[in-house]
Amino acid sequence: MEILDYAFMQRALLAAVLVGITAPAVGIYLVQRRQALMGDGIGHVAMTGVGLGFLLSWSPVWMATLVSVLGAVLMELIRWYGKTRGDLALAMLFYGGMAGGVMFINLAPTGSNANLTSYLFGSLSTVSESDVTAICVLAAFVVLVTLGLRRQLFAVSQDEEFARVMGLPVRALNLLTAVTAAVTVTVAMRVVGLLLVSALMVVPVAAAQQLSRSFAATFAIAVAIGVTVTISGTVTSYYQDVPPGATIVLLTIGAFVLLTALAAPLARRRARALAAAQGAGDPAECVIPPSRGPGGKVGV
Repeated sequence: MEILDYAFMQRALLAAVLVGITAPAVGIYLVQRRQALMGDGIGHVAMTGVGLGFLLSWSPVWMATLVSVLGAVLMELIRWYGKTRGDLALAMLFYGGMAGGVMFINLAPTGSNANLTSYLFGSLSTVSESDVTAICVLAAFVVLVTLGLRRQLFAVSQDEEFARVMGLPVRALNLLTAVTAAVTVTVAMRVVGLLLVSALMVVPVAAAQQLSRSFAATFAIAVAIGVTVTISGTVTSYYQDVPPGATIVLLTIGAFVLLTALAAPLARRRARALAAAQGAGDPAECVIPPSRGPGGKVGV
């Protein structure tokens, strides 16, 4: 394929695949915790890290990772100990992070708003080899956490009190989820952009919930959707010369609309089959609770 003849597109496609895996893998826990906007808050904080990277002549990706992790931890601490509500903490992260990023990048000798734009909305041509290395390392961390600790993270996301009774380190796992979300934001910012990454963390999960009631199936479908839309959006961006981040997000929303339309008749068919089985005197099928039960959490 012609697209693979260019080194920058090879790097962009690799980054897109990693983003498509990591964003929904973390997003499923955020959706269950009813913190769907957490990615937005962290994305705005990461802007300060990007600006500091230019100001200090250090890697913007690694600096954004450090600052966004600190911001995510601070948000969790405020949620635990402060009287400030979570939405107010998010608002402070939004505005402070955005203002810090703009200020620092304009103070940098080689920085400008044009540099910041590629991080805000994603850019295929500016994904360097060092960016790919950083993305691979960070993505490996995200995959190890979200898969290796999936049972513990699910338990805490589903019901903190029950997880505490079971002896799980709830606060440590909450902090780990926040840190993993922060790392995911910096993984995705070169492809999707900081302002749009939250959509890729949440919408594939919402789309997968239209088809599945179990956590494992929802996880797998969400990741499959994420990889499909990131690759499709990257290829479309190359051939049509359109912004990659916006293209990926629009494709993700399109997938959600399509799966929602397909899910309605399937749900009606299952309901009719269950009613017919019960009417014939057969034992009722053990049905997993709907994904949109109390609190909008994914069923196990």
